[in-house]
Amino acid sequence: MKDVGAGRRARLLAATVAALLLGVVGAPSTYAGTDTQECPAAEIFATDNTAIITDPDDPRLDTRLTRFRHEVRQVIRANGARPGASELLDGVFWSEELKQATYERSREFDVERVGRDGLHHIAGVIAKRYEQEAVLTFRCLPRTSPETDAVEIEVPGVRVSSLREALVADPEARDKLGGGSVTLDGRLVLVAPVDDLPLARRFTTALGADWDRARVRYGDREFVS
Repeated sequence: MKDVGAGRRARLLAATVAALLLGVVGAPSTYAGTDTQECPAAEIFATDNTAIITDPDDPRLDTRLTRFRHEVRQVIRANGARPGASELLDGVFWSEELKQATYERSREFDVERVGRDGLHHIAGVIAKRYEQEAVLTFRCLPRTSPETDAVEIEVPGVRVSSLREALVADPEARDKLGGGSVTLDGRLVLVAPVDDLPLARRFTTALGADWDRARVRYGDREFVS
């Protein structure tokens, strides 16, 4: 679907993966555990879905995107980078247009041996090929880098149903975070501006997750169309 209006844009701002997507202010405990040792050079969050799905039981949400995974890895390799691991994500996003939660199955792709320009190009190829309004990228950088403008948070112990309930009940999170994604083993994934870290922490805690177990990565995010 090429023209999906505000509903699609709201989902993209969460990305899906959320899906979603923190800040460098506050006490040191705000940062939880920073993790740069295991951080890939970059990540791409993408899907081949072009529909707006509002039913959490829609069978399209059960796809494993296997062919999509193979094709995106080929795109990464063909453009001079090295594909790494890929993980399925169940995204829950708020549509202001529809006034309800929407859902999306997507994948996160680790990308190695890639710089800023190369990552932008690869994401653009994926967006065009799969008719996506935008594809989210995240480059892992030191917290003090002048290019750092976002944070990726992963917190274990979250269910998709709990994410939906919390999002519906929290207007501020709906507006600023847009939504988020959950891995198949129950890890919440949020990618957001650094200034929204305090909000993300509050939202995560409301989900019942243990913030002390959160992993925080700093970097640069971009929505590539």
